[in-house]
Amino acid sequence: MTGKKSSTGPGDSGGPRETMIIIGAGLGGLSTGCYAQMNGYRTQVLEMHELPGGCCTAWDRGGFTLDCCVSWLLGSGPGNEMHQIWLELGALQGKEVRHFDVFNIVRGQDGRAVHFYSDPDRLEAHLIELSPADARTVRTFCSQLRTFRKALAVYPFLKPVGLMSRTERWRMLASFLPYFNAVRTTITVLMTDFSARFKDPLLREAFNFILYEKHPAFPVLPFHFQLASHANLSAGVPEGGSLGLAESIERRYRRLGGEVSYNTKVETVIVEDDRAVGVRLSDGRELRADIVVSACDGYTTTMKFLGGRYLDETYRRLYTRTIQEPGMVFPGYFTLFLGLSRPFPEGDPCTTYLLDEAMAAELTGIRHASINVQFRSRHYPELSPSGTTVVYATYFCDIAPWRALDEGPEQLTRTRGGEELHTLPVRHGRGYYAAKRRAREALVDFLEQRFPGIRDAIVVRDVSSPLTQVRYTGNYDGTVLGWQPFVESGETLEELIKKHGPGLPGLRNFYQSGVWATTGGLIRAAAAGRHVMQFVCRDDGRPFTASVDRTAPPPTHRVIPVPARPDPRSTDGRRATSARTTGKAGKTT
Repeated sequence: MTGKKSSTGPGDSGGPRETMIIIGAGLGGLSTGCYAQMNGYRTQVLEMHELPGGCCTAWDRGGFTLDCCVSWLLGSGPGNEMHQIWLELGALQGKEVRHFDVFNIVRGQDGRAVHFYSDPDRLEAHLIELSPADARTVRTFCSQLRTFRKALAVYPFLKPVGLMSRTERWRMLASFLPYFNAVRTTITVLMTDFSARFKDPLLREAFNFILYEKHPAFPVLPFHFQLASHANLSAGVPEGGSLGLAESIERRYRRLGGEVSYNTKVETVIVEDDRAVGVRLSDGRELRADIVVSACDGYTTTMKFLGGRYLDETYRRLYTRTIQEPGMVFPGYFTLFLGLSRPFPEGDPCTTYLLDEAMAAELTGIRHASINVQFRSRHYPELSPSGTTVVYATYFCDIAPWRALDEGPEQLTRTRGGEELHTLPVRHGRGYYAAKRRAREALVDFLEQRFPGIRDAIVVRDVSSPLTQVRYTGNYDGTVLGWQPFVESGETLEELIKKHGPGLPGLRNFYQSGVWATTGGLIRAAAAGRHVMQFVCRDDGRPFTASVDRTAPPPTHRVIPVPARPDPRSTDGRRATSARTTGKAGKTT
């Protein structure tokens, strides 16, 4: 982002801007609120759901907490600027952060498995053992990974580049010089092209699924970034899970003096004389403030809250044409949760299974013939009763086939006890429910073949589609991450932010935050709040300030080894099954 001044300034009265409305209590909205309060603004966060977190959430079913977000959290360990942001937001203090020595396992249809150890030495030895003929390509990849482990320390997250002085930019560029070749070669080569170099057919396919699902537009760089963070113990999972993370940040926000209003749905941003002056709610109320920040779905913000106004030609093309093109927005997920009445110690924390076409055909909307299966109790034992297990199975999913089966509204506001509720279940068509049952049964059958006894152990089932995501968050097409990086949409957004900052052309006192104002996951959403407030402070002539939350001790860290297990369907797997030991997958909440 460049330092071009936004179309903002003092409040309507000519005095300083002091009050702020923030739309959305996801991590981007809560982060914006925290940093705004640290800098002397009086803020109120408005959230249509009854919980904080947005997509970073969980819910209870039959004694189980079903956590649907954090499988790894970038910045969860020290040695990088990402970690400081989480500490400023109070997200990790007082918690144990768990780390696994395997980032993901990719298992082929024949049962062979690739363990993607994040430690480059261990990964190199494992991959060469699997395919000695690919030793040269393996060594190239692992050498780059070693470089990225060092480069993470200089990745900028605390300050947007557009607000850096010339000296700060030169220092940043100079810090990257030792890693220039690794960054250059990995950002210009697609992983699909790099993986094609492998002679072993499993490696050729598996490398595309390191990040759980296939990302055809991703270059090699983000794969290294995640693995390097994992190896540096800065991509673990925090005790308490996704909702616990969001609730920790919400508590930090409240301690700073911020206010949150739940079950509060914004319908319109009120604009007077090309200034955002407040919002109109679904119940007709109007709330006023000197500044409005939208930290929710970008399409809803620009095309509904603002009616398509204040979009220059590039913004309008982004939100009316580019957004509809394939691959421009991250897909949604189909999700199956199973609460199991007993432990399954043979279940690994995270495995991607490559499917045959017959199996994939049973899964409505599936984008790539693969599923990711996590024995979630390995991540969060405190979220399920003692002696039980939670399984979390997902696949990248297009929303169009589900919409074709739908017959009702995707969101519906109802009044209960005098209060409006906006995320209650809605009725869908019979075909929709039949497709959910078919996918659920296909996934349960698949798991039963690999983990005998799962079907009989099921005590809780919960299924969601991209339409479920729309109902809870309003996100465009059920996406959880917004714009795709490394393609036209993400690159266009970056250019627009450079030109206009986090606002919109011609609209004063308005800013955007969260994942729709950047590209990436939770750390990007959290950093967006910090960056937006640096622009707000710049526009108001205030020095920006931020501080680490000291109300609880720093997080602790624990590494949990993942044993290499053969596929239980193979001969070796049957031998291994007889030697399994039982153990408890969790502890009482």
